[in-house]
Amino acid sequence: MTVAVPLSLAEAFDELSRTPDARLIQGGTDLMVEINFNHVKPANVIALRRIKELRTWHVNSNNTITIGSGVPYQEMETGQLKELLPALAEAARTVGSPQIRAAGTLGGNLGTCSPAGDGLPVLFALDAIVHLQSLESSRDLSIHDFMLGVKRNARTANEIITGVTVPVLDGWQGYAKVGVRNAMVISVASACLAVDKKSNSVRIALGAVGPTIIRCRDAESWLVQQFDLSIATSIDPAIALEFGRRVALESKPIDDHRSTADYRRHAVGVLAKRLITRAYPS
Repeated sequence: MTVAVPLSLAEAFDELSRTPDARLIQGGTDLMVEINFNHVKPANVIALRRIKELRTWHVNSNNTITIGSGVPYQEMETGQLKELLPALAEAARTVGSPQIRAAGTLGGNLGTCSPAGDGLPVLFALDAIVHLQSLESSRDLSIHDFMLGVKRNARTANEIITGVTVPVLDGWQGYAKVGVRNAMVISVASACLAVDKKSNSVRIALGAVGPTIIRCRDAESWLVQQFDLSIATSIDPAIALEFGRRVALESKPIDDHRSTADYRRHAVGVLAKRLITRAYPS
């Protein structure tokens, strides 16, 4: 295996043009597991971690935030990113050990596109835009169009994921997940809920209960008809329970070695109820 370590995007594209079959990695926290278990044996790897332009983030004038694909989860846990995107900070804190969070990135999550990826439900709930760049051009894709299936995405072989842009919402947001233990665990089921008072809307996205991340559009539409999200301070427990039931109905879980479909369906209903109750304490 040859490993190239470019220091700029220009160098990365040069390497990619020479080895178009190369696997791209940020922290390598997903790929190295597959390599260690002999699931994949790439001939060429391009490590993007030392490209400084991918490891920055900034607040835009239109009240959005652009986060480079190389920004580590560790940086999202605290400071201004935590204040502006609290759900992302909560998701970041659940990603593995401190060492993994220092290496793992949203770019890596997007590149792998596992339905169990902790950052992805947050991006779906916030309607993130994914930025892709090739040597010749660049393009922006809605996260809903980017993730195509289990570990499948719309990135072409000559493109690099350079970052994502998400809005700063006016309202409560949070993330929760269930695993087979309390720490350093892959999600059995996860959920991100975000309220936008400005548009009187709620968004909820589910992870690990379908081939892609699931936005529960029907449950969202039902909830906004029950009370005014922009002025409410509490929620009727019966409405919260029904919201959880409706969210569970939109999930599409399967049985696998980590859990059963029935448990996953039950779990996302409980998570949805808890999150909306945290947003509007009764």
